[in-house]
Amino acid sequence: MAIRRPEADDLRRIARDFHFTIPDERMPVVQALVEGLLGPYDRLDELEEPLQAPRHPRDGGSPPRPEENPFGAWAWRVHIAGAAAGPLAGRTIAIKDNVAVAGVPMHNGTALLDGYVPDEDATVVERVLDAGGTILGKAVCESLCFSGGSHTADSGPVRNPYDPTRSTGGSSSGSAALVASGAVDLAIGGDQGGSVRIPSCWSGIYGLKPTWGLVPYTGAFPIEASLDHLGPMARTTHDVALLLEIIAGPDGLDPRQHAGLGGGDYLGALGAGVGGLRLAVVREGFGIEGLSEDDVDGAVREAARAFAKLGAEVEEVSIPWHRDAMPVWNAVALEGATAIMVAGESMAYGAKGRYATSLVDAFGAGRRDRGERLSETVKLTVLAGRWMAEAHHGRYYAKAQNLSRVAAAAYDSVLADHDLLVMPTLPLKATLIPAPDAPLEEQVARRWR
Repeated sequence: MAIRRPEADDLRRIARDFHFTIPDERMPVVQALVEGLLGPYDRLDELEEPLQAPRHPRDGGSPPRPEENPFGAWAWRVHIAGAAAGPLAGRTIAIKDNVAVAGVPMHNGTALLDGYVPDEDATVVERVLDAGGTILGKAVCESLCFSGGSHTADSGPVRNPYDPTRSTGGSSSGSAALVASGAVDLAIGGDQGGSVRIPSCWSGIYGLKPTWGLVPYTGAFPIEASLDHLGPMARTTHDVALLLEIIAGPDGLDPRQHAGLGGGDYLGALGAGVGGLRLAVVREGFGIEGLSEDDVDGAVREAARAFAKLGAEVEEVSIPWHRDAMPVWNAVALEGATAIMVAGESMAYGAKGRYATSLVDAFGAGRRDRGERLSETVKLTVLAGRWMAEAHHGRYYAKAQNLSRVAAAAYDSVLADHDLLVMPTLPLKATLIPAPDAPLEEQVARRWR
């Protein structure tokens, strides 16, 4: 494409945004100097980017038929066979629709990406196929993955396989429903603030948010680089461990990873038993006013007692930071998502990684042409996040990032003497899916919880 040049009014507008002015008599000189800076972009536009061609053949697939999509969980159907042999041979997988599968449409839950087809596989997709897995399609996710409910995707709500009136949880809503219903054996999910854990909990399956950076995020649509995770979802802990072994480890493309961050023998660890395991029941994870349900708290405490009978050492501990971690996460998510996911066109400047140029183009155009289609949750996030950045110049984002290390240290201090922290994944049971005409307040409340 031709590199557009700014008119004088464009430069004046940019100057106003950055709180300076360009005197009229200086404008011709400024335009000429800016043109000198933009000139090299013409050559950059001509250069070809390196692309990783898919290693496993596939066709483009097709939209799901109504009869094969009873819970609204499939975003797209495809059949991609992986290697002839491998640890996932004979196993079927769904890929969350914020993760790129070359040649297959990707919506990330929003009409803003209508027509977008990635040209490269995400690293986790390559690894699943290299391990012999068969990908059966893309799983619906919430609009831009920014919801803990399962009713914000532009394709419609994802319904809980155990009770279609209730939420599957989000944002990996389709991944959870497909695994829970037996449509696939395993799924890839993503998690920034619970998006693997919430739907796994409410759908009765297992899901894991891995250590930050353990699983490469290369090829997935970001929310905030310090929060983004991809993780495994399955009906058994065995399959969660199996999939984690396959997708974990550096890929040389995700700058958040370091060479020493390798995978582990997760399958081997499953057979160790619970004798001598040290469990810390976190007091602050229970009895949360306005959220916790007594039977949920009771079930988790009863499970801890059951482990004690099996030989585990169970102790109640206090981590006061657990109740203050939410304000820290909130600032990082609101301001970071606004800057990276939305205003940044899904791209974080300054990272030495693989960039999806076609995704930046598609989302940038979609955001401008169809901005009204942003979910109410994302609209509110942008309003609050941009206001905080403008009014306080990023101070609270910076403070939250610094405090996140303090919060992590509080958990780590308990884990120095314990193997596991025990508390409810969610303090309440699956909520009802709101009616399409429900008040905005209810729609938004059900997206946060």
